[in-house]
Order: sequence, then structure tokens, then C-alpha cells
Amino acid sequence: MVLGYRCWRIVGVVPLYQSETAPKALRGSLVGTYQLAITFGILVAACFNLGTNQLTPSSASWRIPIALGIPFACILGAGILLMPESPRWLEAHNQPEKARKAIMSLNGKDEASVHSAERQYKEIKTAVEIEAKRNKATWTDCFRRENKTLYRTILGMVLQSGQQLTGANYFFYYGSSIFQNLGLVNPFVSQIILNGVNFACTFGGLYIMERFGRRWPLMIGGLWCSAWLFVFASVGTAIPPETDRTSGQVMIVAGCLFILGYATTWAPGIWILIGETFPTRTRAKQGAIATSANWTWNFLIAFFTQPITQRIAYRYGYIFASCNLANAAIVYFFLYDSGGLPLEAVDTMYNDPSVKPWTSGSYIPVGYESRYKAGADLEDDQVTVVGDSDPPRTSLAGKEKDSKGKTETRIEHA
Repeated sequence: MVLGYRCWRIVGVVPLYQSETAPKALRGSLVGTYQLAITFGILVAACFNLGTNQLTPSSASWRIPIALGIPFACILGAGILLMPESPRWLEAHNQPEKARKAIMSLNGKDEASVHSAERQYKEIKTAVEIEAKRNKATWTDCFRRENKTLYRTILGMVLQSGQQLTGANYFFYYGSSIFQNLGLVNPFVSQIILNGVNFACTFGGLYIMERFGRRWPLMIGGLWCSAWLFVFASVGTAIPPETDRTSGQVMIVAGCLFILGYATTWAPGIWILIGETFPTRTRAKQGAIATSANWTWNFLIAFFTQPITQRIAYRYGYIFASCNLANAAIVYFFLYDSGGLPLEAVDTMYNDPSVKPWTSGSYIPVGYESRYKAGADLEDDQVTVVGDSDPPRTSLAGKEKDSKGKTETRIEHA
């Protein structure tokens, strides 16, 4: 139980730490590497399983794969000691100098990086000061309506549940049995094929989630995955692969194309969103709640898949196909696009009544030009900050030209 608790904390904390330390222009890609590392680990595990399968019936066939996880855990434990603490955590715990040093170590030390780090520190400082006026966050605060916190908690839980309900683990957990029925002789080889496709395609997911934001990749990914699951279930139901080899080959292709869509969208995308959707004050707790929903459905799918498939066989794919359609609809109607925005700006975007999920892709933080969202920072003299304590409104206040013709963007405060 203790080991499971520690693993749960790692799963919940790692994407949050990455989101709080990564530069906004690279946040999607860097947090996406979390999923990339997971897929690589799964692929390596499949290779180990194939190799140790030759040791059957020796107990070494299962002892060795488990033992090989120990050095990777040691690498993670030792490596995190070399990383700086989250600047937001340091600032919230009255360690401003350490927060500045952490930002500098994460941004570089050239002149441009110094200016960028200073602006980032000011944004963090302002947000932390606002949060400090409130009491320390509790678990019940994650379910309060103020600051749209309840909305985001439920959204995080639904998105994490939706990631499991895409049906990916149907293939990863039971792929050996599925592919064996489809004609592949060695079920361990089939797992390597699936996990190899998953790992390779995740590289594309890092680019897609950074280049095209969060909403469109998830919507298109949901539709893509749904389409290929419909093909998989329909072919398997109409022409049982046990009696027709061609049917089995079509289902293998459909399964691989489904994994392609999942690995490039929903696999990395949800972990990215978990790290950047929640407000600073309750981010860790909301991330933990959302992740618990992921693991709950992970367990349910692993536990109930076998008895369900014994009753409905490949029609099980229709259930996951329908869930993918629902996922695409949920993203369209409820998810705000947080790509390229500072974490503090994400919070204000969710609370701006003039911004809707389907218009959030064009949202611009007050005081910044449109190119800010593409990851470029403005120079200090391009932004005039009015006030010190209140958060800026989340609509563009407007651009004015002074007597010299220089464009100045104003930030107004509520």
C-alpha cells in the first residue's frame, strides 16, 4: 500500500512540477515528455517480457522484469535532487531570492533570458500575493464555485477519465490476447508492435500539442480514434478474424491507426492540461483528484474487460468509439485552450465571462500582443502595468500611440 501511495504521488506531482518550471513557450512539449517517458518504459518492459519469457517455468521470468524497475526509480529519485524547486512554491513559502535563482537556472543567463526571467518572477509574485490573501487551500476548496474552481476540478476528472475511456488500455493490457486471436503467433511480439507504435507516435504528439494548441488536437484525436474503433469493432463482428485472416489483418491496421491518433493527442495532451488548467492555490490538490479519476477508470477497465469481451466480443470497441465521440464534444463545449499562456493568465482566462471555450483559442492576455501566444515575450518598455495588487482583466484594453508614434499596450485592472 505504501508503494502504491508513493507511485500515485509521483504520477500526480511530476506533470505539476514540469508545468510550474517550464517556460510557457515550451511547456506543452516538456510536460509531454512525461508521457513520452512512460511510453518508452512500457516499450522497454515489453522487450524485457519477451526476453524473460524464454526462462519459463523459472520464477526469474517475472522476478527480473520487476527488479529492472529499481534502477529507473533510483535514477528518478537521484535526478530530482539536482533540479531546483518550483519558483511558485518558493515564492509562496517566502523565499523570493531562491525563487529568482530557480527561474534564472531554468531560463538561462544571457541578457534576454534575464529580462524574461524578471518578468516571469513579477507575474508569479503578483499571483502569489493575491493567493496569500486567502486562507490555506483545503480539499473542500477544490469543490467551491468561486474562481471557477469546481468547474475545473470536474473538467480535470472528466478529461482524465476520458483518456482511459479512449480504449487505449484495452489494447495495451489485452493486446497480446487480441492479436493472438487475429493471427499473430507470439503475443509478446504483438505487445512490442503496439508499444512501439505508441512510443514513436508520441514524438509527433509533442509537436502537435505545442504547435496547434490544446483544443483542436484533442477534438480531432477523439474523432480519429472513434473512427478506427468503429472499423475495428465492425470488421471483427461482421467477419470474425478467427475464420478469416484478411479480417484479422484489417483489425491489426485499425488498431495501430487508433494508437497513432491516441499517442499524438489524448496521451500527452491530458497530462499537459492537468499541469496548467488549475489555479495556483489548489493546483496540487486538483491535480491529485483528477489523477485519481484516471487510475480509477484504469482499474475498472483492467478488471471488467475480460468478462465484458466474453459476452460481446469485438463489439466492445463500439463502447470506446462512443466514448471518444463524447470526449470530442466535451472538449469543444467545456475546455479552454491554455496553450502558450502563462499559468497566471490561464486562471484569469477561465474567470473572464466574455471568453468561451470555443473562443479561447484567440484569447490574448491583457498587455500583450498576439505574438505572445506563440511564445514570444515583449520587451519591458512595451507594457505599462497599472497598479500592483489586483489581477488584470482578461480582455485586451487597447493599444494607444504616443506623440512619437510608439505603440503602447495598456493593462487595466479590475
